[in-house]
Amino acid sequence: MLSDAPVTVDRGRYQDTVTPWEEPAWRTEALGWTEARLTARGLRPTGHWRARLRPWSVLLRLSIEGGDAVWFKANPPASAFEGALTAALARWVPGNVLEPLAVDTGRGWSLLPDGGPLFRDVLARETVTPGAWEGLLRQYGAMQHALTPHAGEIERLGVPAVPTDALPGVLDRLDETPLPSRDRAALRELRPRLRDWCAELAALGVPDSLDHADLHDGQLFRPAPGRFTFFDWGDAVVAHPFASLAVPARRAAEHHGTRILPRLRDAYLEPWTGAGRTPAQLRRAVRLAWRLSALNRAAAYGRLFPTASGGAAAATAAAGARCLLELLDEPPL
Repeated sequence: MLSDAPVTVDRGRYQDTVTPWEEPAWRTEALGWTEARLTARGLRPTGHWRARLRPWSVLLRLSIEGGDAVWFKANPPASAFEGALTAALARWVPGNVLEPLAVDTGRGWSLLPDGGPLFRDVLARETVTPGAWEGLLRQYGAMQHALTPHAGEIERLGVPAVPTDALPGVLDRLDETPLPSRDRAALRELRPRLRDWCAELAALGVPDSLDHADLHDGQLFRPAPGRFTFFDWGDAVVAHPFASLAVPARRAAEHHGTRILPRLRDAYLEPWTGAGRTPAQLRRAVRLAWRLSALNRAAAYGRLFPTASGGAAAATAAAGARCLLELLDEPPL
């Protein structure tokens, strides 16, 4: 039985965080559910397994006899939609995401196959060309474009909607984040311009889609050269799709310099050309959405287990505050 196997527990920087894992009844139930779902698929866990505990998830890695690892994930209530969303994405945009082995939507549990090497690990051991980053963003942009007809369905799965015209209200709700008084004053002074940016972006008519909201190189698998698998949708929102570009583009610029950014922007925009919008309008939309994406990401922070410690909550609040400060910066393209 899984409960009898040796386990290594990784708490990272959150040594004092309390998750459902600490409850014996919950742990027994989660392990029993996992083992039953694996058995139903003819899979048998074997050997050592690991638990990764964070304020926003419980993640278990289990080795499978004669095959790769599988992953159990438990989300807190605010991101309990992730399993159902991942299953829906596997139907709507197959080949772009992991297809779950099992999902319990009521409890926010999912069982996932291994996705191959993380893109972050690939970057650490190989020289990745600018063309690879272009391919990544072209694939992601095409996926978002294909998902625009499903935006309403995604929202009904429980993914929060952050439409462009609601972003000034998001800034107001985040006004109590831990910021120096000078920065807080600068953000308040920015609010009239923020309303103008939102109105201009909305007028360009790009429909809302799924925004991953934190698409860094640790949220991507690269199972084969030129192909990527997107995962970890716990921070997702339904919002202006172009808001997704800022995080991966910044990571690419860390490797190749800011000169790569126009190439990445144009690769990302390829699936969005046409529909009566000019290239200049799309590029303007990217600049606006890049800046406003800080509000999407700041709003997503705090999707924690109710038992998470004050230290974890303070850390996520500080991360949200750092996002807000991006509003004060000019987009680098």
